[in-house]
Amino acid sequence: MSVAPIISLQDVQFRWPGRAGFGLSVQQFELARGEAVLLLGASGSGKSTLLSLIGGTVLASQGTVRVAGEDIASLPGGQRDRFRAEQIGMIFQQFNLLPFGSVLDNITLPLRFAPERRKRAGDVQRAAAGLCAALALPEGLLTAKAATLSVGQQQRVAVARALIGTPPLLIADEPTSALDETAQGQFLDLMFQQIRAQRSGLLMVSHDPRMADRFDRVVEMADLVHVERPAA
Repeated sequence: MSVAPIISLQDVQFRWPGRAGFGLSVQQFELARGEAVLLLGASGSGKSTLLSLIGGTVLASQGTVRVAGEDIASLPGGQRDRFRAEQIGMIFQQFNLLPFGSVLDNITLPLRFAPERRKRAGDVQRAAAGLCAALALPEGLLTAKAATLSVGQQQRVAVARALIGTPPLLIADEPTSALDETAQGQFLDLMFQQIRAQRSGLLMVSHDPRMADRFDRVVEMADLVHVERPAA
């Protein structure tokens, strides 16, 4: 019996509100469970809109977006938010940590909205400490305020937050943009070790092709997405 892909887009169309709003269409895209795919595209290529469609923060006007076999558009707003928290770990470009929350508070934040994911995490503090150790964060950092961390530490805390509770899908939006090549390589080594250990799928968007050889597959946004731009 075949296993459904973790992401499946079919004949998707979307346009931001407004007569001349930015729009895009995707004929077909799939991400297999446990697969790591890099989406490469320049600014304005539709990367952020595509991630919003996959995450269900915006809904397609036509076509189907499925995550973990679920048609995102079929879920009411509250259920869609809960589903997103349960199924998707997000790594944001700006990390989006709570600056005055502790590292533990930040890592465990998604579990507040995802009871099944919290159950999978087991002993939450122990799970968070284990992820910190695996991501080479100093021992005892769990009680530190996020605002006191270096950029590299914040980045790894953001990865731990995305991984806790083993969501089947991770989405990363330009997570290495603030790093030099050496730091980028070290960060990707740590992240991929954890993703492989958890067998999570990964969809990362970036404009940087240097990391392409780390992924199972590389997709150019220009080959995937047809963009409709506002009239000048």
